Amino acid sequence: MRRMNSVTAAIAFAAIGSLVAFAQAPQQPPPGQAPAAGGQQPAGGRQGGRGGGGAANPTSFFVTSVGKGDGANYGGIAGADAYCAERAKAANIPTPQGRTWRAYLSATAQGGQPAVNARDRIGAGPWHNARGTLIANNVADLHGDIERDRNQMNKTNALSEAGMPINGVGDTPNQHDALTGSQADGTLQPATAPNADATCGNWTSATDGTGAAQLGHIDRMGRGAAGPSWNSAHPSRGCSQANLVATGGNGYFYCFAAN
Repeated sequence: MRRMNSVTAAIAFAAIGSLVAFAQAPQQPPPGQAPAAGGQQPAGGRQGGRGGGGAANPTSFFVTSVGKGDGANYGGIAGADAYCAERAKAANIPTPQGRTWRAYLSATAQGGQPAVNARDRIGAGPWHNARGTLIANNVADLHGDIERDRNQMNKTNALSEAGMPINGVGDTPNQHDALTGSQADGTLQPATAPNADATCGNWTSATDGTGAAQLGHIDRMGRGAAGPSWNSAHPSRGCSQANLVATGGNGYFYCFAAN
């Protein structure tokens, strides 16, 4: 009897040891599912580093958070495009595959080149901000061609390359003006007196008295004939840095990754 009890105890002890070993062993994922890194289950939600947007929705839109400091002179549209790429690089935002950074700016016909409409140079969309939020699915939604406000252009979502809101109405200083040179539909803003043009010499001038810059309101607040407009609210007082600041801006503009 004593021997039988010893055998029973040994069997029970072995069974307990097997259960403990099983509990401590790494659990294998179901067939067809890759194990998570570090043995941990993947967390929900979007992933990505600073300014990178979500893994599925990489950053393809932002507002420049730093002006060049030379009024509306960015060396033309090509220079403004390069500035978009420069700001994206500074914020560690990779250029989405198959896309190119473009400034949302219109320009007048010049040197044998036709006029440029901002809406025609930013690609087809969709575009997401630095937090992965959808700004607009396409050009028509962005400009309200079919239905107004089918976009997320506002203070909450029109973020800088660093994923931060731009100072707007109620903030000090107010910097909600964005250079566009455009009408609400994204086409070139016609010149009106007393301004020679609405693009500050196609974005090459920082001198007052040579024109103005048509401006949008990043926060969608303030004046405007058709209500607060993200891309066509009013002209600047001039093209100099001082007059861009006095109007309520700092030489900022929108950058889109065009496909």
